[in-house]
Amino acid sequence: MIRPHLARRLSALQRLRLRLQGVVDADVLVARGLQLGHDVYIGPRAIIDPWHCWLITIGDEATLAPGVHLLAHDASTKRHLGWTRIGRIVIGRRAFIGAGSIVLPNTTVGDDAIVGAGSIVRHDVPPGCVAAGNPARAIGRTEDFIARHREALQRRPRFPWRGWTMTGGISEAHRQRMRDALIDGEGYVE
Repeated sequence: MIRPHLARRLSALQRLRLRLQGVVDADVLVARGLQLGHDVYIGPRAIIDPWHCWLITIGDEATLAPGVHLLAHDASTKRHLGWTRIGRIVIGRRAFIGAGSIVLPNTTVGDDAIVGAGSIVRHDVPPGCVAAGNPARAIGRTEDFIARHREALQRRPRFPWRGWTMTGGISEAHRQRMRDALIDGEGYVE
């Protein structure tokens, strides 16, 4: 649910977070009508259609990973018909759009859905669904995906945020320890 006051104005903290993530024109997009929920993460190099941003809604706690494109218009028809196709994009609460994915006009990614990296979303992704590919297709349920990782979290290496990430001040010694710990598979960082 988009809170009306957040759809019109970003908080100072949200503006700072978005600027640090490389989204310097978020205020402009919101002023033009982008409906942006609270605690949304927009990764570096993400593009939110600046020409039709009022057709885009991003729900609370959603994540757009680096390089995601949300395109509410498709100009492939312009030269032939003289008209550009447009459509709404709705990204649900706690939805995750993986790095490099493209979400096309007239699509909804439901609450708690996960879209795999590099996917092309041409059709709706149901709530609680994991989808991937070109075009993105359902490959599982979010709750099953999370359950697998919750189990793996108990046996795989884990690293706290502070001291083990770029923003947490990771040292060269910790970088090497992380590389060594992940030689046989994946791990998790807070």
